[in-house]
Amino acid sequence: MELGGHWDMSSAPRLVSEIAEPQQERKTGTEAGAADSGAVRTRRFQLCLYLVGFLDLFGVSMVVPLLSLHVKSLGASPTVAGIVGSSYGVLQLFSSTFVGCWSDVVGKRSSLLACILLSALGYLLLGAATNMFLFVLARVPAGIFKHTLSISRALLSDVVPEKERPLVIGHFNTASGVGFILGPVVGGYLTELEDGFYLTAFICFLVFILNAGLVWFFPWREAKPGSTEKGLPLQKTHVLLGRSHDAMQEAATSRGARASKKAARPWVEVGLALRNMKNLLFSEMWDIFLVRLLMAVAVMLYYSNFVLALEERFGVRPKVTGYLISYSSMLGAVAGLALGPILRLYKHNSQALLLHSSMLTCTLLLLYSLAPTMGAVVLSSTLLSFSTAIGRTCITDLQLTVGGAQASGTLIGLGQSVTAVGRIIAPLLSGVAQEVSPCGPPSLGAALALVAIFIMSLNKPHSSGDRNGKLKSE
Repeated sequence: MELGGHWDMSSAPRLVSEIAEPQQERKTGTEAGAADSGAVRTRRFQLCLYLVGFLDLFGVSMVVPLLSLHVKSLGASPTVAGIVGSSYGVLQLFSSTFVGCWSDVVGKRSSLLACILLSALGYLLLGAATNMFLFVLARVPAGIFKHTLSISRALLSDVVPEKERPLVIGHFNTASGVGFILGPVVGGYLTELEDGFYLTAFICFLVFILNAGLVWFFPWREAKPGSTEKGLPLQKTHVLLGRSHDAMQEAATSRGARASKKAARPWVEVGLALRNMKNLLFSEMWDIFLVRLLMAVAVMLYYSNFVLALEERFGVRPKVTGYLISYSSMLGAVAGLALGPILRLYKHNSQALLLHSSMLTCTLLLLYSLAPTMGAVVLSSTLLSFSTAIGRTCITDLQLTVGGAQASGTLIGLGQSVTAVGRIIAPLLSGVAQEVSPCGPPSLGAALALVAIFIMSLNKPHSSGDRNGKLKSE
């Protein structure tokens, strides 16, 4: 206020306050609106990834059940068919970690799009394969680059807070599981038509092209991780743009130096990350990956002779067993929807939930091995669908928590490689166990699950506070 030509200084703070308050309110309202808009865009991005997972397994499950029949129609012997089938698993074993690490270095959008398109090429070649040479050649692109689901899970882990990660990955598994249920139905219908296998493979190719279109039109620039965890802002790594903070700093360097770095940096970083991952695997995370291997082999042993065991033990026809397998697959897909209440019950403690789900899996494998009636078999299969689905989600979340979500692609890829090792070991163990009894494979699986539980019980709970991002810093 001006009194007698003089400015009343006592009123200045009040005037400044009156001016600042509306500005602060407008700023707060703008920030709240931006946060709500960001949450909506992130949710839209998650739904797009769920659709990608559904279409991926829908297309694959149309073709995979028909491969053995098509190989036989090409004149291959059972031994040759077995070798060809194993070659896919071997390619997956050696490519999973590399592709995951590559996605962390070059960006997950580029790697996801490349994997979808190259896998589509493989299924197109499969539809044109009229001899065994072309058939084997067609399986190579899919064996190396069919890691769409792994990269999608890594993307989801990048855009959601750590507390929500198991729930979101569980929903993604549910969406892809529904595709795996519907795919064989469509594929079985198409294969009865003239040249049905070739038609099915071509439709699978079109599904992958549709997936590539979805990825191309994703709202990448909009779905940025802006969430917080424990009151601290998560680092904005621009994962959906395929850029890192270091890459943005390099934009200020000279054009010649930048070009030379772009030519050499990705492969150098992939090599360094793989070497650091090897050190991490054999030091801090050995128990997590060993538990993953043991539980994967245990579940694979259960499925390895499921049809044959039910026929020998209870005289159940394969058709009825197929219905039971479809029923179990459907329950496994639904289990992802139950993760939210279960995680809240466990206060988002993934390690405790993994331990208890593994204990339940071990008990159910033993129950199935000793089941006196088909009622006990159905009960054990029903509960196993839930326990194994929850266990898979928890072990993936634990890998990302301990290893650091910044290297999510590498960590998930390495986990897939460990599972691929299980796919190689399980048939060998199953064959030996079946020599003893039809109940041998699930009994051995229960023993391996018990070893995994023992390992988890001995080790203290992992904390991500001092190790989160260790791989990134190295």
